[in-house]
Amino acid sequence: MQRNCQGMKHRWLFTVALATAILSAAVHAQSGAYPITIVPPGKGPYQFPKGYKTPWDKIQMLVTEKIAANLYLLHGTEGLDPAHPDAAGGRVAVLFGPDGVLMVDTEDRELAQKTLDTIRTFTDGPIKIVVNSHIHPDHTGGNEFFGRQGAVIFSQENLRQEMTAPRGPGAAALNPAGIPTSTYTYASPGGVPAVTIHMNGETIDLIPMMPSHTAGDTIVRFRNANAIYIEDFYRNFGYPFADQVNGGSIQGMLNAVDLIQKVAGPATILMPGHGTLIKKNDLNAYRAMIVDILAKVRRLRDEGKSLDEVLAANLTAPYDATTEGDTKESKDRFITEVYDEVKDFPPVVNGKRTMPKHPSPAQ
Repeated sequence: MQRNCQGMKHRWLFTVALATAILSAAVHAQSGAYPITIVPPGKGPYQFPKGYKTPWDKIQMLVTEKIAANLYLLHGTEGLDPAHPDAAGGRVAVLFGPDGVLMVDTEDRELAQKTLDTIRTFTDGPIKIVVNSHIHPDHTGGNEFFGRQGAVIFSQENLRQEMTAPRGPGAAALNPAGIPTSTYTYASPGGVPAVTIHMNGETIDLIPMMPSHTAGDTIVRFRNANAIYIEDFYRNFGYPFADQVNGGSIQGMLNAVDLIQKVAGPATILMPGHGTLIKKNDLNAYRAMIVDILAKVRRLRDEGKSLDEVLAANLTAPYDATTEGDTKESKDRFITEVYDEVKDFPPVVNGKRTMPKHPSPAQ
């Protein structure tokens, strides 16, 4: 009888603690205490020697931001990952509480165990749900690892089809543990949740996006925290990147920005896959820059200018001073994508777009 009373007392104390945490989160959100940035992304500049290989063993996974009392963001250390020097890998969102853990994205495969180890510093709850925002390996590389932890993986159907498609000669098929089992599709004009999850005192909306960064993008809205994980169609470290081969496009990224303007409120915290947290007003300058570059590249291409001539025009010069990570590689990739898109843009066939191959300027 005494053990039963003690058990009831423990459950009562846990319930009170949970209610206090949820109330505290609401109070903090209303008072403006959140978000809390603990480790901001790096600003660079960064230089990596020729032949440099990412030292995965040196990268730490850190709690970099707290969006609410039970919603944390994780990211890797800066200056080690040449693909993402400001913070290694992709940003991971972690919602935790008595219902277990919901993750948005799973990091690079090499960082999956470290990601779990960091999660275990603030919760021992089971990993119940993973949502994939898009297919890139810095966001889905840990899928198999977390699938083996028991997580149910959600994504757009396009992403699942990409994962299960033939992978080419000699390439091994992905382990089923890492492939999404719960899928949904985008329907125009967008902005409507395909899935809504009630968990840990939060309401989470999985909102499929039009083809933008890739063909299978999803944004994730946390209603009570007033926050949206907006993945990679926006970035403020380096210039925009649309994965055109995998169905993305620069125009689609503009459409995604416009949709976010409708879905988000003025105080909504927007959490990109890379870079700093923003509000929707911060998207205005980003959008204007893309529109400006599209128009300038289209005009030069209509004049018969070659890609090398367009690259030499240094069209991003007005934006370089305010763009962190404005390397030549980032600028050239962006301008090349725009150049390919404004005229004779290849269609998507069987989930892929065959893009023209351009010789490097040195050739």
